[in-house]
Amino acid sequence: MTFERIGPDAYARKLEKGELEGTLTIDVRQPEEWEFYHWDHMELTPMMTIPQKLEELPRDQPIYVVCAHGVRSENVCRYLSEQGFANTVNVEGGMAALAALRGFRYD
Repeated sequence: MTFERIGPDAYARKLEKGELEGTLTIDVRQPEEWEFYHWDHMELTPMMTIPQKLEELPRDQPIYVVCAHGVRSENVCRYLSEQGFANTVNVEGGMAALAALRGFRYD
């Protein structure tokens, strides 16, 4: 099973152009990380809750996965792929890279 990857610049451009309509972006960080910084269109779904939420996740649309730096999101993409989700995309660099695009330092 495989999944796609997208860089932070390409992800931000897709968002800006409206190309993420009809997709889902889940943020797999913990709630306290989410509260510190997030983009409004993302849905908080902590990594450890993914197995319980499989039935709630759409199988018919792309799912972009983001975390702090891209490690947890890669693991979630791998897991979702193993569970039969055919269109998952890891946002490489995570929120640290996305935040840098907006001039916000995220450590």
